Amino acid sequence: MISEADQPAAPRRPLHLADLQALADALEAEGQPGSIHRAVEALSAAVIGHRMFTIMRFDVARAEVERVYTSLPSAYPVGGRKAKPQTAWSNQLLRDRNVFRATGPDEIRAAFDDHTTILGLGLGSILNVPIAFDGRCVGTMNLCHQAGWYMADDEPTGRLLAAFLVVPLLRHGQRPIA
Repeated sequence: MISEADQPAAPRRPLHLADLQALADALEAEGQPGSIHRAVEALSAAVIGHRMFTIMRFDVARAEVERVYTSLPSAYPVGGRKAKPQTAWSNQLLRDRNVFRATGPDEIRAAFDDHTTILGLGLGSILNVPIAFDGRCVGTMNLCHQAGWYMADDEPTGRLLAAFLVVPLLRHGQRPIA
């Protein structure tokens, strides 16, 4: 279980233009994709809040997602894959590119096969944000927190932050540009 001491529930703060500049700087920095992943994780913690943060790449041909970044590798390691056949969740998030928000355990149980693990970590709400480019979903940014944490007001902020993850996901597994 994720303890309060490990990841305290800090109050949200407003998103500022300087925050977006910091993300642009992180995207420009060497050490990609780690630099931008860590920057988006840190900023999302400050302006939305999370106890666990992951980034998944969507492989439409295989109808699966693959974890490329995680704040909790002991429970959800990088490289983990999940099949995502047509479900209400996958249609909403992966096909239609709409944010998915679960605010309590019942919604988590209904949407996720691994709900026992999620709930066992003390996580009770989820915000899944599509990472979209050129009319398609290329991945998801996933935030998890205590029950009741996420609100509709968090969705636009999440979409804005997720946009900074498009290039790293599109370049995933490719050699660096010379």
